[in-house]
Amino acid sequence: MHDHDNDHDHGSDLDEMTARVRALETILTRKGLVDPAAVDAIIDTYQNKVGPRNGAAVVARAWTDPAFADHLRRDATAAIAQMGFTGRQGEHMQALFNSADTHHMVVCTLCSCYPWTVLGVPPVWYKSPAYRSRAVREPRAVLADFGVTLPAGQAVKVWDSTAELRYLVIPQRPAGTEGWDADRLAALVTRDSMIGTGLALSAEPQP
Repeated sequence: MHDHDNDHDHGSDLDEMTARVRALETILTRKGLVDPAAVDAIIDTYQNKVGPRNGAAVVARAWTDPAFADHLRRDATAAIAQMGFTGRQGEHMQALFNSADTHHMVVCTLCSCYPWTVLGVPPVWYKSPAYRSRAVREPRAVLADFGVTLPAGQAVKVWDSTAELRYLVIPQRPAGTEGWDADRLAALVTRDSMIGTGLALSAEPQP
């Protein structure tokens, strides 16, 4: 699933979508309609200063604060805003809590609706036609492509993100993290685990 970037050979290292965006940016810059520095600042903000670290903070707080977790279940938009994470693409949110019974996964079948305020810029594969179609038809196979194998008894529920409603998956808290504070827990939360194509990192050191 991660090789979508290389589905087409355009004679460059850029995937098709990135090449198109670069070409459009060049045209608009030459016409004086776009300031490249402003574009870079916007990209830097969403890639490095907001999500997915924002989303990880939300998840870690949900793991450690039952009252906040309850608020997140009832009104994710308000709960997330309470932490100061607001803005475009994050106005209408719903939190999906993974459990031993159910694993949630998010896709946008029509385009690439995505909660930028908590997850940052959407990955290329999230916008690819292959992911958008296969996630609905064969979610377990898609998860396997990401290296995730779920227990046979754990159901997979796929949610279709739209402009009116975006989702944040709250992955299961890893075992062995009892007593950890929110900052330490946030380091275990990955972007993919908040989309549902991954799991939170293990508390055990990786070899």
